[in-house]
Amino acid sequence: MRETDPHRAVDYIIANASKFAAAKATRTYLEEFRKSKKAILMAQSTAEAANAREQYAYSHAEYLELIAGLREAVEIEEKLKWDIEAARMRVEIWRTEQANNRMQDRAAQ
Repeated sequence: MRETDPHRAVDYIIANASKFAAAKATRTYLEEFRKSKKAILMAQSTAEAANAREQYAYSHAEYLELIAGLREAVEIEEKLKWDIEAARMRVEIWRTEQANNRMQDRAAQ
């Protein structure tokens, strides 16, 4: 088992916090823009029925491209989120190991 360095773990969190924030902002933006894009595309449709305009919007290449971008944004955000969570866990593991070592030292005295 490798030695846990809490400083490296915290440094990782600090280094990636802004990337996580940017990824989350991108995902949120795309989720909200998706609604606007649907409305824009529905307005471009020549169909009179609302369900036909909606079908046009959902099947439009620009809407499908936006959905693919949203998928990618969520993937990036989730990867960063779990990497940061793993770094937090490393710090907690180190803290537990340090407490256990102190207990063993006291018991040995």
